[in-house]
Amino acid sequence: MSSNSAQLFEILNQMEQGIVAWSPDGVCRLHNDRIFRVLELNTCDLRVGMSREQFLKISVSYGVISQAKMDEVQGNFKSGQPFHFDRNMPSGRVVSSFARPLMDGGYVVTFTDVTQFRRDAADLDKAKKAAEAAETKALALLAKEQAWRSEGKLLAQLDEWLQSCKSLDELFEVVRRFMPSLLPCTDGELYLYSNSRDVLDGSCTWGEAKTHDHIAPDSCWALRRGRGYHYDASGAGLECQHMLDAADGIPEIENAICVPIVAHGDTVGLLHVVYPAQMERRRVLEANEFALQCGEHISLAIANVKLRDELHDQSTRGPLTRLYNRRYFLEALRSDGVMAARKDESFALLAFDADKFKSFNDNHGHDAGDMVLRAISDKMLDMFAKGETPCRFGGEEFSVLVPKADTARGLVIAEKLRAAVEEVQVRYGAGELPRVTISIGVASYPADGTMPQDLIKAADKALYAAKAAGRNCVRAAADVEGKCC
Repeated sequence: MSSNSAQLFEILNQMEQGIVAWSPDGVCRLHNDRIFRVLELNTCDLRVGMSREQFLKISVSYGVISQAKMDEVQGNFKSGQPFHFDRNMPSGRVVSSFARPLMDGGYVVTFTDVTQFRRDAADLDKAKKAAEAAETKALALLAKEQAWRSEGKLLAQLDEWLQSCKSLDELFEVVRRFMPSLLPCTDGELYLYSNSRDVLDGSCTWGEAKTHDHIAPDSCWALRRGRGYHYDASGAGLECQHMLDAADGIPEIENAICVPIVAHGDTVGLLHVVYPAQMERRRVLEANEFALQCGEHISLAIANVKLRDELHDQSTRGPLTRLYNRRYFLEALRSDGVMAARKDESFALLAFDADKFKSFNDNHGHDAGDMVLRAISDKMLDMFAKGETPCRFGGEEFSVLVPKADTARGLVIAEKLRAAVEEVQVRYGAGELPRVTISIGVASYPADGTMPQDLIKAADKALYAAKAAGRNCVRAAADVEGKCC
């Protein structure tokens, strides 16, 4: 062996790779000693002059490659193109074989132990996937947190508006306007129990929903069960009867939720939400949770409005007649006077009382007198429900404030009231009480005064004039101006 050849073999043996060179006809030309360690071979498993086929068969016998892989590799050698493949060694190591063609048609093949590299790459890939999964989870949590914040902000805005409502009508309008933003693409209705508690009245809607004028309490599974009810057409749930009643002419409902409206432990209504078709189940379940929260906030607002109305009624209306009391009436009189002056309008004031009411009480008792007062007030509430202010001024004395009416209009209204009261029949015990009549005095702003006390005084003068004229009649303040009471 020449010095150059010896130096070449020394260099090849110092390399970390195993190396073998094959002749064009597939015979081993040379190899380094490192190949035995890399491929876990015995020294007799490879030698110069050995055929490539014999060498590959040894690899098959060791289970390093399969017979099919051997046939594939032999075909690759015939292609004259570079190629590579992996060998899975019995020890668990992985060796990468890379074959490069030579100019004379032969091949040089390098065998590199890539076990640690592959492990590092696998660990890196695993770490990368774990990082991506953690990032995805973090993004999902962030999106969920942002959704919660957004929902919380919307609920806070809804609360602010709901708590500012002075009446149920205002509350219904807030619900109608806010629910499309709170639950996008949904349709819905809000129902409240009637005073009789036997039906629920349709109060407001949003989206394409239509309310029934009335629905029965037992037509909804949520009201029957006392908790929110999610209807899923693909599940085993049953449709509520009020949903079936509304099904005519509308697409079949796939998902909906009914939420009982509960205020201070008492069920006062129902919130019904219909989700759009083909909505993902995950989104439906999330929307259900939010709908339940909306129901709680609406429940609290309804309770507050009802409590405010009750307190307002208790402070402004009498318990016997349900008419406004003296204090409320005087405030309304001052307020109407300011508005009439500003708009250059007029209003009428009717003052009346029951004729000979003291003797009526003496003859029939105070219980009978109370029944008569209630009968008069019921007639007033029937007649004056379009902006008028009916009031029990005290005892058997009553007043009515009629906006946008002059004296002539006031006289017409007063006469209708007088005739209506005269026709009232009150049953007491086994019989009927004697008919009660009223005498009415009519004054108007500004003809009979611009100050509340002046108008009241003028109406009282007209009332006394009606009594002096024989009772059960109507007199205008303008006709008795300057006359003594």
